[in-house]
Amino acid sequence: MGTTATRFVAPPLPTALCDYREIASKKQADREEILARYPDWRIKDPGADVTDVSNLCLSNLSTLEREIVLQDATSLTAAIKARKYSAVQTLTAFCKVAVASQDLTNSLTEIFFDEAFERAKQLDEILTTTGKVVGPLHGLPVSIKDHVLVKGHDTASGYASWAYKTYADRDAAAVKILRDAGALIYVKTANPQTLLALECNNNVYGRTVNPHNRKLSPGGSSGGEGALVACHGSPLGVGTDIGGSIRVPAAWSGIYGLKPSVARLPHTGLLGSHDGMDNIVGCMGPMATSARDLNLFCKVMLQYEAWVVEHQNLYIEWRTELAEQGTGLPDRLVFGILTDDGVVCPHPPIKKAIEETKRALVAAGHEVIDYIPMSHQESWDLIVKLYFLDGGAEYFETLAESGEPPIPSFEWIVSHTNGRAPYTMAEMFKLNAQRENFRARAHAHWNESAKRTTTGRPVDAILTPVAPTLAVPHDTVRWWGYSSYWNLVDYPAAVFPVGRLKASEWANSTRDSLPQPRNDTEKFIRDQWDPKTYDNAPISLQLVGRRHMEEKTLALLNIVEQATKAYPHKS
Repeated sequence: MGTTATRFVAPPLPTALCDYREIASKKQADREEILARYPDWRIKDPGADVTDVSNLCLSNLSTLEREIVLQDATSLTAAIKARKYSAVQTLTAFCKVAVASQDLTNSLTEIFFDEAFERAKQLDEILTTTGKVVGPLHGLPVSIKDHVLVKGHDTASGYASWAYKTYADRDAAAVKILRDAGALIYVKTANPQTLLALECNNNVYGRTVNPHNRKLSPGGSSGGEGALVACHGSPLGVGTDIGGSIRVPAAWSGIYGLKPSVARLPHTGLLGSHDGMDNIVGCMGPMATSARDLNLFCKVMLQYEAWVVEHQNLYIEWRTELAEQGTGLPDRLVFGILTDDGVVCPHPPIKKAIEETKRALVAAGHEVIDYIPMSHQESWDLIVKLYFLDGGAEYFETLAESGEPPIPSFEWIVSHTNGRAPYTMAEMFKLNAQRENFRARAHAHWNESAKRTTTGRPVDAILTPVAPTLAVPHDTVRWWGYSSYWNLVDYPAAVFPVGRLKASEWANSTRDSLPQPRNDTEKFIRDQWDPKTYDNAPISLQLVGRRHMEEKTLALLNIVEQATKAYPHKS
């Protein structure tokens, strides 16, 4: 039991073909050259003692610009259509905050404001002359994770050796749809080296930090998106997720995020290692400042027939009435509560948040039962094998091309391979069979919950932590199980914020209040608990639905939020 990895030992590799330090210096200089064009938008770093910079990012805005960036995407698209704001005004406001976010959190990689402003002017002219918008996202700025292809721009994806060699000759499928819908693509955002990390650090651009507490991680691998959206430098971001990479940064940055099931939303046009490996597949999804914006993104993707734009998408139209009004849902729903996965007990603020949400759901008339965890350690042991079918060889080969060292979070996860050789074909077949067997058992386990509900129906959704901790100190992630489990079984999961930790309110809470550790990983995470460490960190939860039931999952999220808003929370 437990997931303590062995000491990392890098394999012998050939001499580097280029020097990662020279590449990093040039990429950062290129980025700075663009930022320097906007001196009035820059924010001087107040120093390491100032950890919360979330409001500082807004300090250069006019009253109107602040009004713009504090709205969600759904409100903004309506306001632009009504000509309350122009596309140029909207883009200007978000670009100003994006620059500030970069100065204070290191969230951006590629910046192409000029390109976006040219399109914004065109959109304003179209609306003025025709009275019509070009699409449902007319004039809305949308940020894109670095490894997602944006035509004409570099796609280093966190690797030094890929920088300047990976300019995209096309848009990713989702980016094409966003453009067709009228969105303005203006920046790409940071992701970690290899993408296989729940933090955000690479040797090209450095470390991205959490705007609510810069001593903490914003999460990963969509960490740049998390930080930028949290700063209000983007109203809607595009992330990807193969083990928690949308949900963890959404949770740790205090925003909303959705990991759909595979093939429900477009996913072609990404650049990363292990292209062609489909033993475990990631997905693309939205990161935003409201639950309804998650629905907006999905609705637009499928309104533009993603199954025609790319070959991988399933032909399942978006059921808007279900997602937005909950049409067809019973009045009394059943929620399963999974507080402890049986491997790592979550920290006290997370347990309290689940308990308060549970009470709110009961007060709203819904049924709540404990959801019995099923084989979470087994799920981790299996999925980490699927991540490293080749024992990590391709990752190391790519790092060796520039001589760059592995970042600590990658060192940790790759050490789970114990230096083993790549799996044989027969071994991979066996792993795939184990994966399908696990999914079948998880499906049956969900159905079995019907025996413990008064309705005789299985639970409608599962409420659970996103991670066992709030945003962690840098380089200290040690358990993915609360997020990666749902990738293995391919269930949709939405993340939503419920509060912020004030260290003073938890002064009497110590690690002694947590159960005795059941394994080395739990001991490490138990020992991390100190309220002062997590001061001002967002507190978020995760709502999990059944496979390819994204609309129902979002409808249930609306119901959960309605219940919590109506419930009189007490400390």
